[in-house]
Amino acid sequence: MSINRLTQFHEDPVVIAWWQARLGTALTWCTPGRRRTALAIAAVVAGVIRPVREMARADDLPVPSDWLGLASLVLALFAILWLVYQAAAHFRSLPASVRRHPQISLHLLYWGGLALLWLTVPTAGAWRELLLGIAIIFPYLIWRCGYLLLSGQYGRAASTRFVDQIIPLWPAFGGSNTPYGKGLDYLSKCEARSDEELARSQLAGIKLVILGLLWDAAMTLMERTFYGPENAIPRLDQLVAQGGQAPFLASWASLYCELVWQVLRHAAHGHVIIGTLRLFGFNVFRNTYKPLLSESILEFWNRYYYYFKELMANFFFLPTFTNLGTRLRNWPRLRLLAAVFAAAFVGNMYYHLLNMETLVAQGYVFEAVYTLRSRFFYCFLLAIGIYVSMRRQQSRGGKPLAAGHLARIGRIFGVWTFFALIFIWNVRSSTPFLARVDFFLSLFGFA
Repeated sequence: MSINRLTQFHEDPVVIAWWQARLGTALTWCTPGRRRTALAIAAVVAGVIRPVREMARADDLPVPSDWLGLASLVLALFAILWLVYQAAAHFRSLPASVRRHPQISLHLLYWGGLALLWLTVPTAGAWRELLLGIAIIFPYLIWRCGYLLLSGQYGRAASTRFVDQIIPLWPAFGGSNTPYGKGLDYLSKCEARSDEELARSQLAGIKLVILGLLWDAAMTLMERTFYGPENAIPRLDQLVAQGGQAPFLASWASLYCELVWQVLRHAAHGHVIIGTLRLFGFNVFRNTYKPLLSESILEFWNRYYYYFKELMANFFFLPTFTNLGTRLRNWPRLRLLAAVFAAAFVGNMYYHLLNMETLVAQGYVFEAVYTLRSRFFYCFLLAIGIYVSMRRQQSRGGKPLAAGHLARIGRIFGVWTFFALIFIWNVRSSTPFLARVDFFLSLFGFA
């Protein structure tokens, strides 16, 4: 058996037929409705477990802690999701201003709740504890609610059931504040409708889970080989903290090792999540797909963290690009630049500000922004890189890139270097901004 056939076993008709034969009755029994029911039940369980767990982590704050308060929080969160579903299902009945700007309206409601928190004292009572709990949990739900409202905006939510919408709103298959698999619309497009499609999806899911475990093992191997007790190559956060005093060769080696480690981390985590979805018949696109083989910055951005890229594109890039269509009709480059910065810079920063939900809920917004000061520069560089990459792609006019292995290796190496360098301002560390600049300059002999 060839290597290609082995790695693509989920596409092999012989393997698919074998899988159908082995699980014939089970595949027939696992209809789309039953699979959705199982995921919906699991989503309800997840919708109970996650708030309870998050409140336990925030036990130093005035949040619900007894069983009555936690039960009220869970019910309140489900009630909010139901109201968002109703708004999406009856989108045409909403006020005109909300129909024009559904995403802005959703986020304004969240920030209105935050403002109410900031204007009241922590001892205001149980209602404030409940509101604080909602404020801490809702950043996990807000982008998922955004996809639901987007479905309503396009007139597709009215034909759905709330029990089905719960599946991506409280995903039992896992994920971060970024909705893996996006919303129900995307999941439905990728849903298996026959035994053969389900077998194909499940085999693809098994492949991803195996890959996820392999990449997790590769991370462990890297940590023991490069980042082991003897510290052959220091971690990037340790070197950045040294600023211009960091060893030259170790710094460059650590930059590239950190890039590979971050790719493995995203792939290992995302493959298991997407693999689980595929096992349930949703053959969705994987979150990380060979980014280290990308030959352009734009291609890497699309492959590295696909569902985060989709979030930025759907809620920031496309609305900005569309709304500026008439105003900047004669300045297409400026229009593209504005849309790219809206996504990779503004949207990226805003997303990570919401991720600091505990600080923001307590009113420490400026402290949260200050904490993100180095990421501010990272997002700026990322936006510039993506824009330049898009312009280069447009200027080629569909012409293929230069052929040859050396040319391809050179392009890949350039992409690696760009993302490795800008990650200096994104690596988790308390190192000040200027120390990171010193470290960057030292890489080129300017220490």
